[in-house]
Amino acid sequence: MAKIEPRDRKVKILATLGPASANPDMIARLHKAGADAFRINMSHADHETHARTFAAIREYEAKVGQPIGILCDLQGPKLRVGKFDCGRAVIPHGRHFTLDRNPEPGDETRVQLPHPELFGLLQKGQRLLLDDGKLRLRVIRADENEILCSAEVGGVISDRKGVNIPDAEVPIPALTDKDRRDLAFAIEQKADWIGLSFVQRPEDLAEARRLMGGYGALMAKIEKPLAVRHLDEILEMSDGLMVARGDLGVELNPEEVPPLQKRIVQQARKAGKPVVVATQMLESMIESPAPTRAEVSDVANAVYDGADAVMLSAETAAGQWPEEAVTIMHRIARQVERDPGYDERISLGKVEPDATTSDALAEACASIARALKISAISVFTSSGSSARRVARERPRVPLLVLTPSLITARRVALLWGAHAVRTKDIGSFEEMIAKGKRMALRHGFGSAGAKLVVLAGVPFGKPGATNLLHVVTLQGDELAKHKPEGAAS
Repeated sequence: MAKIEPRDRKVKILATLGPASANPDMIARLHKAGADAFRINMSHADHETHARTFAAIREYEAKVGQPIGILCDLQGPKLRVGKFDCGRAVIPHGRHFTLDRNPEPGDETRVQLPHPELFGLLQKGQRLLLDDGKLRLRVIRADENEILCSAEVGGVISDRKGVNIPDAEVPIPALTDKDRRDLAFAIEQKADWIGLSFVQRPEDLAEARRLMGGYGALMAKIEKPLAVRHLDEILEMSDGLMVARGDLGVELNPEEVPPLQKRIVQQARKAGKPVVVATQMLESMIESPAPTRAEVSDVANAVYDGADAVMLSAETAAGQWPEEAVTIMHRIARQVERDPGYDERISLGKVEPDATTSDALAEACASIARALKISAISVFTSSGSSARRVARERPRVPLLVLTPSLITARRVALLWGAHAVRTKDIGSFEEMIAKGKRMALRHGFGSAGAKLVVLAGVPFGKPGATNLLHVVTLQGDELAKHKPEGAAS
């Protein structure tokens, strides 16, 4: 069995692959620099290109012997304007501008809005935001054919720029035909996570669940104000959340986003589900080898808030400094977690355990780690639920997640503090303790004299049956004494 070097931090790094990084050499370099999982953005490139990226990740994973998570991010129903004569136009401040159903190229007075479902929906006084909010229109009059607006903030606009409608519930499904094709491809490639874009209501998750057929985990991207209003229900229907601050920051006032980010992180942690903070974390590193001080503080705050993972988008997908961006993010997270006040800060978001044996034992693991000098918490799990419960407590020590399931091992790549090792299943209490000690020694989670908390469920292999906690002391010679029967131990 290959040795898995543990990260010296608990928050995870999710790096997006693209033209600057979707090759075997750069994938290896990004992983060594600190990337724990990779994101494939289905908005760009074709399936053939993405298939090569999948293959490169899995080939590298097999080489290093470490489970690596892959998140496929679906494009979603992005609203866009049509095309302009000469490819662009200037909309003057204060002038009238019309969005209509006419497919002719637009100019400074009008353009096509190729989304018939929006006509008759919008009302006087509602806002339309174009090109990520760079242009702001206010509806004067709307009917079945035209939406007459006043340009509160004008400017240059070009072909196919995005449209955001923050003041109305847009009656479009979360999955387009392209998304359905992309989702089928992602499941065929055995993606570990599916990112569902522009979720507005819990019902949006139902079709994706059905099409996934029980494979993979579903991450709801929170980027619409309506999703915020349905946050509890969406969280219940999903396996994790992403704070997608791009469109969220367009449709909300900018000052509303930071407290909302904290709320979403806290809600996801309370539910024991991974939460990723994403978008523009180190944006300047697309072109610069160093981030701004504000960006460093942004990443640090997400770590202090207790996010499971922080994400890099264009910084690693298309930027000039992908490896440096991961390295910087790793250094920021490590420095924050070494702060003497970090444990106190992260404990501010502590949640009360549910009245179950599993939750009580998970809380006990964190309590023991505070009271004793523990090197790690070893969690035996088939589904990953025990690991999620312990991670919810944000213990002071890392989680050594031991599982016979490669699917589970890859999925917890986005779970706070978790270091997954795929190993043979266990059949007895004695075997569990012996294996937990060997794996801790083999993978660098303790040495002779160190104490280890072991958490599991009896009968072994039954999901959701966590009912056993044991504290053991490593002797240091367990590996030397062990005589494995097979290749994996």
